Amino acid sequence: MPHIEIPEQIPGIRGLMAARPEAGRKLNELAQLLLRGESRLTAGERELIAAYVSHLNGTRYCTGSHSAAAAHINGGGYALVEAVKNDPETAPVDERLRALLRIAAKVRGDARTVSAEDVEAARKAGADDEAIHDTVLIAAAFCLYNRYVDGLAAITPEDPAVYDAIGAHLAANGYLPPGA
Repeated sequence: MPHIEIPEQIPGIRGLMAARPEAGRKLNELAQLLLRGESRLTAGERELIAAYVSHLNGTRYCTGSHSAAAAHINGGGYALVEAVKNDPETAPVDERLRALLRIAAKVRGDARTVSAEDVEAARKAGADDEAIHDTVLIAAAFCLYNRYVDGLAAITPEDPAVYDAIGAHLAANGYLPPGA
C-alpha cells in the first residue's frame, strides 16, 4: 500500500508520477534522455546498468522492469541480465561494460569511492569519457528513482509477467507518454 494517495492502482513509479504529473514528466524526460538518448552506450547496456543498480539497491519494481527492458532490447536475454545482476565479474559481457558496472556499483554505494584507477581501467577497456559520464549519471539517477519508489512504498507486483510486459513496452516505446 503506497504511503500517499495515488489516482489509480498503477504499479511502481508510474503510480507515483500520476500523483504529481509535473514532477513525473520531468523524471520521465530524464529517463528518456539517459536510457534512450544519444550515448556511446547502447540502450541495452544502459538498461543493464539501471537493472544492476536497482538490484543492488533492492528495489524490486525497478529491478523487474529494467531487467525486462534490458532482456527485450538484448533479444530476450534474461540469462544475460541475471548473470550481470548476480556477478558482473563472471557475466558474459565485454571488459568495457564490466569496468563500467564496477563504477556504477561504487556510485550506488558511495560515489566518493570511484577512483582514478577505476576510470583508467574503464578507459583501458575501451570506454571513453562520454560512456563513463553516462554510467555515473545513470547510476546516480537510478538511486533517486529507486528511493522514490521505495520511500513512498509504490505498488510492487509479484508476478514476473507484469514486469515482462512493462519491459516490452519500455523497450518498444521508451519513457515518454504517447504524444509527448
